[in-house]
Amino acid sequence: MAATDTATFEARESIAERLSENGDLYFPRTVQAVAAVSQSQRKSILLDLLSRDAAVFLERYGAKLTSEELKYFDALDSDYEINWHLKHLRSIMSPTADELRSRSAKVKNRRRAFMDKLIYDGQYFSEDAMREREPYLHYEYIGKFQDMTGRRMARPGERWSDTLMRRSEEAMLIAKIRSEQQRLGVAEKDWVGNERLQEEETDEMEEEEEEEEMEEEEEEEKERQVNENGGMAKEPEQGSQALKVAPDHAAAETLQQIEKEIPSAEELQDRMEQFTILMQEKFLAGDDTEHVDYAKIDEDETLDDHWSKEANLDAEEKYFDQD
Repeated sequence: MAATDTATFEARESIAERLSENGDLYFPRTVQAVAAVSQSQRKSILLDLLSRDAAVFLERYGAKLTSEELKYFDALDSDYEINWHLKHLRSIMSPTADELRSRSAKVKNRRRAFMDKLIYDGQYFSEDAMREREPYLHYEYIGKFQDMTGRRMARPGERWSDTLMRRSEEAMLIAKIRSEQQRLGVAEKDWVGNERLQEEETDEMEEEEEEEEMEEEEEEEKERQVNENGGMAKEPEQGSQALKVAPDHAAAETLQQIEKEIPSAEELQDRMEQFTILMQEKFLAGDDTEHVDYAKIDEDETLDDHWSKEANLDAEEKYFDQD
């Protein structure tokens, strides 16, 4: 066997051997059942394709090859398809500045196209789904103004097991919010779930006001008795006047404070829109790695069709506007 033939054989063996170790390697449906059985069978299928159709091999598995392994195909670059795949794969491995800019633009457009699909679907950017992904952000924008008890109540037609599961999930979300509040140094009375502490403080204020009112009534009763006995009406002391004014003034201030803290329906809607925009920006920035496969999205050429349609619509609108 000639030295060139030996090198070619060894290169094929090495490439097929390494790729066959990947149990998740893609195979067409016609060979999937066989390919998944053992490494030796996967290697045999890879070697057959590599010898029979190098262009198809590069199309399927080129992205998994190293720069050294790509050199094996240089001897075949007179073939148009093989040459195209080699240039494409090497541009990904060592892109120029222009290729990086082009790649970045494609990635942004593909992510936005995929996000448009998610928005249309209506689930991923629903309030419940976004709250599950970012419970603390939701709480800061919306949740603190909502009735949290309603989330734990049984819903019409819901099985008890589903209610218990939802309550368990709700408890986990609350725990995440509290953990973040503690990390940020939020006062304990303002922690989510500590509404009872706030209610107790309000009850204490109301009790103090009631005691002050009772004291005022006692003072007034004493003055009335003095007048009935023929005595001179006693001018209320400044302290007594202060007692009469203070409770009403404090209650008014408390009411004003509560009114300031509760947004109107329009303000709540605005805050919901702000929260949604923030979540969409996080998605586009690549921060949702726990929930979506960005590599799959960024390589999905079918998403480019979305922008082709958009460009055609823009061109049509421009044409008719000129008419």
